[in-house]
Amino acid sequence: MTAPHPRAAIILAAGQGTRMKSPLPKVLHPVGARAMLDHAIDAAEALGCERIVVVVGSHSPEVRAHVEKRLGADSIAVQDPPLGTGHAVRAAEAVLGDFVGHVVVTYGDVPLLKAADIEPVFAEAPEGVHEGVTVIGFEARDPGAYGRLILDDDDLLAITEAKEASAEVLAVTACNSGVMAAPVGLLFDLLAEVTNDNAKSEYYLTDVVELARKRGAPTRAVFAAEDSVMGVNAQSELAQAEALFQKAQREHFLAAGVTMSAPDTVHFAWDTQVGAGTTIEPFVVFGPGAKVAEGARIRSFSHVEGARIATGAEVGPYARLRPGADLGEGVKIGNFVEVKNVRMDAGAKANHLAYLGDGHVGAKANIGAGTIFCNYDGFFKHRTTVGEGAFVGSNSSLVAPVTIGAGTMVGSGSVVTRDVAPGDLALGRAEQTTKPGWAARFMETMRAKKAAKSQ
Repeated sequence: MTAPHPRAAIILAAGQGTRMKSPLPKVLHPVGARAMLDHAIDAAEALGCERIVVVVGSHSPEVRAHVEKRLGADSIAVQDPPLGTGHAVRAAEAVLGDFVGHVVVTYGDVPLLKAADIEPVFAEAPEGVHEGVTVIGFEARDPGAYGRLILDDDDLLAITEAKEASAEVLAVTACNSGVMAAPVGLLFDLLAEVTNDNAKSEYYLTDVVELARKRGAPTRAVFAAEDSVMGVNAQSELAQAEALFQKAQREHFLAAGVTMSAPDTVHFAWDTQVGAGTTIEPFVVFGPGAKVAEGARIRSFSHVEGARIATGAEVGPYARLRPGADLGEGVKIGNFVEVKNVRMDAGAKANHLAYLGDGHVGAKANIGAGTIFCNYDGFFKHRTTVGEGAFVGSNSSLVAPVTIGAGTMVGSGSVVTRDVAPGDLALGRAEQTTKPGWAARFMETMRAKKAAKSQ
């Protein structure tokens, strides 16, 4: 989207997250198979922010490395030691440098907040660009310990912490999400006046509202849904956020024409794409990078990640598609088949109990039950190519690198180590030997021994 004036975002991600009780930093825990921090960065990018600064703590090098990989080192500010939200925002001042425009403060542990929820903070006032402080509020089902927004229509008169509120104020259900926006110069001027004269000796971001009103700068509140602004501080809240994310994804795909008889059992990733007319049976899981075209069918208990599935293809039940699996139109991947980094052209089939890794299967080729692409030699991966219309018999091992030509047949139980020319028959197994009467004599002898032993 095009911003009417330059925008920046400061994402606070310096919290220690001790309530998560996990070695993984809180903001790197996933929702929809994507780190919560990445959801916050996605929202900032979708807003058109020219600068994004993530405030990290010195205690979480993993968070710093994550931000450097995605945004670069110039997008990192360090809060050390942690002295409150106001102090955290001030840590970003030097990193923003000479940026001129409006800045929004968001949080790395609020994964469901979207650009559309934040956009109203940048809305112009009737007389022009809003030059004051804007806070995102929400109507709380249970206000509890949330800070209350004291309002006069849209004008924000004050933010009152619950522990300091009167009974009258505690009855207010309009609460503070913590997300705030202002012109960058005004925000840092106000933060310079914030003191830590409070019980925790911390610098609170919320204090800028009162300071702004004292100097005559306008203050206002805009509202988002409570679920959109929920923060994650414990594993139970992470599970709640995941449930809300999945609910939204399911509703999106149902509205888009995807058939799901038991949608509550289907799990999507943040970037899952599914075309209209596709059927997804119960208990299917999509990992990141799954793209399903119109009219496909994903059967129960299948796992799809990093894979492309074309129109009319059928997957499962109990199939696993790993990154690089690319199924053409009408391809059939059956039960207990795993496909990784293999292109399968239109009409190809692997119906039962197979592993296909690193290769290419031509159109209408048939891969028999128990077939394995032996792609790894202990050091390197190698490719297997199966030509158009080839037939690979059950329980075959194709030792890569190897090419099975178009129209070729591979006899069941074969171990194929050399290329097979188009139209040939490959047999890579020992010749069958039959010894007449041997089994009958052996069984008679063993029965006699067992009977003697039992006496």
